[in-house]
Amino acid sequence: MDLPSALHLTSERHLDDGVREREFTLGEIPGILWTPASAAASAPVPLILLGHPPLGVRKMYPRLVARARRAAADGFAAATIELPGSGDRPRWAAVEQPRADMRRAVQAGEPVSDEIIDALVLPLVDKAVPEWRTALDALLSLPEIGGPVGFSGGVISIGVRLAVVEPRIAAAGLFAGSFVPRAMFEEARQVTIPLHVLLQWDDEGNHRQASLDLFDAFGSKEKSLHANMGGHAGVPQFAGDAAAQFFTRHLK
Repeated sequence: MDLPSALHLTSERHLDDGVREREFTLGEIPGILWTPASAAASAPVPLILLGHPPLGVRKMYPRLVARARRAAADGFAAATIELPGSGDRPRWAAVEQPRADMRRAVQAGEPVSDEIIDALVLPLVDKAVPEWRTALDALLSLPEIGGPVGFSGGVISIGVRLAVVEPRIAAAGLFAGSFVPRAMFEEARQVTIPLHVLLQWDDEGNHRQASLDLFDAFGSKEKSLHANMGGHAGVPQFAGDAAAQFFTRHLK
């Protein structure tokens, strides 16, 4: 499928800390771009792509804008796009059944099978990664944005695939808080960029051992695992500080 390459700005506003927030569309894909007040064509800034779970950008907006503001304070632009089948995008039949199967297993306190994980995550990775790459093409065409580029958070399998296929991504901060298909472990061995991996030790929606095995599989010479006690939503503030320091170290 050919993806559109033209980025169309649909709204613009300035947040109270001077961050410029612009909503855009890329074909049917909505997204948001945040740039610091310091960003200008004469001094383009690095870019961090903000991943998120498939709950919709609108629902995730408070967390996304907080991350974007931190990125801007450190001198980075930040951007996100809506995932396939999420938010205001059309429903995606391919993932409806495995999503329902996963929800049923979790609510029943049963393990989520490899078959369900594969059926839910792999189509999302296959569809979302080309969209992220097309968005990156469009964002880097803006005069105020330059490289290098980082990827932060979101569905970890999307981050793994992007780290393998997208040479413009220089470093990635990954959140081990989503189910990982078996096939992604082989892809993880091909990852060579610096990695900062966050793991919530008591994450109720994640298989801890699978997260540890995935970290072990990464082929990067520089990789660090930051494990904190607590559930999925209990990430401590200092963990965000450590991730910010990681991107400052590798993108500046």
